[in-house]
Amino acid sequence: MTNNSKTKKALFTDINKSDVGDLMSIELACHSHPWSEKTFSSCIGGRYFGEQLFLDEKKQSATGFYIGEYVVGEATLMDICVAPAEQGQGFGKVLLNQFLAQAKKLGAQKIFLEVRAKNISAQMMYMNAGFIEIDRRTGYYPSSSGFGYEDAIVMSLKC
Repeated sequence: MTNNSKTKKALFTDINKSDVGDLMSIELACHSHPWSEKTFSSCIGGRYFGEQLFLDEKKQSATGFYIGEYVVGEATLMDICVAPAEQGQGFGKVLLNQFLAQAKKLGAQKIFLEVRAKNISAQMMYMNAGFIEIDRRTGYYPSSSGFGYEDAIVMSLKC
């Protein structure tokens, strides 16, 4: 984490369906194949949990968010995004740590996630948090270039 992220106070609020429209700008900017607003909305409530990160008390604009799923002792990180202007400052790690804390609070004994094979910086963040690669899904993601497919690396963490 850079000095910039250490000096800013991280404030988290639960994501509600009314927040989805505002968070879609981050979702669209972060993924070559982003969730639709309908998909995003379907991952709010029930077995899903998520929080948005703010860096000021006014909570005018979220810096990032995560969406997780919890089912019978297992949690899955479904989505995690940091606004492009704030990337590279350690906020992904802040969000990941918050997700892990919430998953453990819910009772998760094992946590899963998938990451694009070419997303080395995300893989390093996950490995530094203790995740290990347990599988690979060949041709799982559409290529960000629009031609072909990219593997997904499945990672796991025991709590």
